[in-house]
Amino acid sequence: MPTDAPTDPLPNSRTEPDGSAVIRVLSYNIRSMRDDPVALARVMKACAPDLVLVQEAPRFFRWRKKLARLARAADLVVLSGGGSAAGPALLCSLRATVERTEDVLLPLTPGLHRRGFATAVVRFGGARIGVVSCHLSLQKDERYAQGGMLLDRIAALGTEHAVAGGDLNERPGGRTFRRLTEVLTDAWAARPWGGEHTSTPQDPHQRIDAILTTGGIEVLGCGVPGFLDRGELCAATDHLPVLAALRVPAAAGAAGEAGS
Repeated sequence: MPTDAPTDPLPNSRTEPDGSAVIRVLSYNIRSMRDDPVALARVMKACAPDLVLVQEAPRFFRWRKKLARLARAADLVVLSGGGSAAGPALLCSLRATVERTEDVLLPLTPGLHRRGFATAVVRFGGARIGVVSCHLSLQKDERYAQGGMLLDRIAALGTEHAVAGGDLNERPGGRTFRRLTEVLTDAWAARPWGGEHTSTPQDPHQRIDAILTTGGIEVLGCGVPGFLDRGELCAATDHLPVLAALRVPAAAGAAGEAGS
């Protein structure tokens, strides 16, 4: 059960005097923006995120314009991904300083959808963090292999701290979910806040979306925000968003760099 009332706001974004940063991270499957894009943008904007880990971003005709339009309506900018990552994307606020980005396509299994990762390394104040958005396979064996690729990709970012999130297409306790949480922290399990279940908006009954962090990141709260309008959530897409507030330590020697 949640430890806080769902209407309680998570901590606001800020940079601490020691250079560490409190950031708000949103993970959201937007179903290729096939539903109500106005409601979708309002939901995103209401969460006031620093980073948005998107799944099922537009991938085909004019996908860049569609994703940019969504980001602009939510007071965000496109960081990476979309069609070039087979669906996952990253958006960010202007608070982020971008170090690098990379879109990664995963091996294609004949007869199944192409999958990929949207990745980036960004800074907030003195905190440096790797970021990965993912959408794992519906097929259990491919999903398990992709879970291993996700762990490898996080390690390859070369950052002390990282956050990954997305539609895992599996509930906690599943083989791939367990593989991931043997290495990473499940933010909901660490500090539950708001609601747990992410599918479906009309009848939330399962948690298949998650935000995962590396050790050293403090989870201040994570869950489905209870302060959002239920009608807009149902109109926006077929998943509920996961919002987390995280405190990321400053990189070594970065305490004097705080300022964003």
